[in-house]
Amino acid sequence: MKLAKSLIGPMLAVLGWGALAGPAVAQEKLTVWWVKGFYKSEDDALNAAIRKFEEKNKNVKIELSQYPIQDMIPKTVSALDSGNPPDVAYADSFDFQVAGKWAHDGKLEDIGSVLMPIKERFAPNTIETTYLYSDQTKKKAYYAFPLKQQTMHIEYWNDMLDEAGFKASDIPTSWKDYWSFWCEKVQPASRRKTGKRVFGIGQPMGVDSTDSFFSFLTFMDAHNVKLVDDNGKLLVDDPQVRTGLISALTDYAMPYLKGCAPPSSTSWKDPDNNVAFHNKTIVMTHNATISIAGKWLDDWNNAALTPEQREQARKNYTERIHTAGFPDKPDGSKMVYRAAVKTGVVFKDAKNKARAKEFVAFLLEEENLTPYVEGALGRWFPVTRAGQASEFWKADPHRLSVLNQFAAGTVTFEFTKNYRFTVLNNENVWAKAVNRIVTDKLPVGQAVDEMIARIKTVVAQ
Repeated sequence: MKLAKSLIGPMLAVLGWGALAGPAVAQEKLTVWWVKGFYKSEDDALNAAIRKFEEKNKNVKIELSQYPIQDMIPKTVSALDSGNPPDVAYADSFDFQVAGKWAHDGKLEDIGSVLMPIKERFAPNTIETTYLYSDQTKKKAYYAFPLKQQTMHIEYWNDMLDEAGFKASDIPTSWKDYWSFWCEKVQPASRRKTGKRVFGIGQPMGVDSTDSFFSFLTFMDAHNVKLVDDNGKLLVDDPQVRTGLISALTDYAMPYLKGCAPPSSTSWKDPDNNVAFHNKTIVMTHNATISIAGKWLDDWNNAALTPEQREQARKNYTERIHTAGFPDKPDGSKMVYRAAVKTGVVFKDAKNKARAKEFVAFLLEEENLTPYVEGALGRWFPVTRAGQASEFWKADPHRLSVLNQFAAGTVTFEFTKNYRFTVLNNENVWAKAVNRIVTDKLPVGQAVDEMIARIKTVVAQ
């Protein structure tokens, strides 16, 4: 059959264009799962870094999925079990609860090629958290990447303290007197002046709360308790360790047993002490970041709020809320804080490990990492020397307090020496022991013995 001459020209043109164009270049996909930021500015900084990476690598498209912190581990575990993990994943709780076990079980990719060339950029006790043991290779390697870190701070309301008839200079610096001050002096005075059922201390105790175990472990540090040696060997059979744990648990349960902590604190999740503080139902609390103060800085900068709301937020951040460190230890020495280094991972079974490592290396470049960390408004402290030297940390009293705490030196968590402590953190044996005392009315010594028995069972597995 003959084609009409009028159709031959256009058809040849189309065929010629197709031949010249060739097959379309497929866009490479990189799957990234990331915890949802506490503030919009934190997510904005992450998205800016992703856009920058995509501009640099035109044929790469990053598929970002963000989830709340409580969903990250269950979703990631499910993806691992199905054999379809993301290429890169980060959650604020990976370091505490899963990274060490994932490394031990051979689920993580060795990213030493990314970290070793920049190792000197990291501050002390940061990159060490990512040097983990694999039972498959029978040796340690860099199986995670450090992004930021946190430690424990005290937050209290200046105006509530003033209303109760006290000032900052009245706060004792010795351990016993410090906690007694908030419980036995500030709380009754505040209730008399306001007629409100205010509590002196916000003491996180919930089993589903990382705040509760971080806070309890800080009390344990105050009593100089060491559960493992530097080689990861358990020390819990030492009678002095048991005695120290009894003292730490006694002190931690005290505010609740004396009626100085809200009854609901036994079931608090991570945001709940923040909520109680913002609602002014507690005068002070301890928190593993300065997110409590940062909430008001975020509101102060929020153009969607009314001028009145923003002014209240400004006053709260600049005048009414105070960030401080812990009192001296019971033995009179200064506190040395444990730092939790927040880590991300590349999975062994990831589909695009080469690009994943490229993205991690890109994100760790100072010009990308510093804006991301500072986007959290002081909630996280840098892991790099250059990031810590930023003027950002001297910009206001809250951040300066954080800087000073880290500058005094830090120690690492038990899981950096023995990965099985991630299992114990995940179970939250610490908060369970506290609840055995305050809810089940168990003697402290018995609660400690149960806790030691569980520690030995898990670590011996």
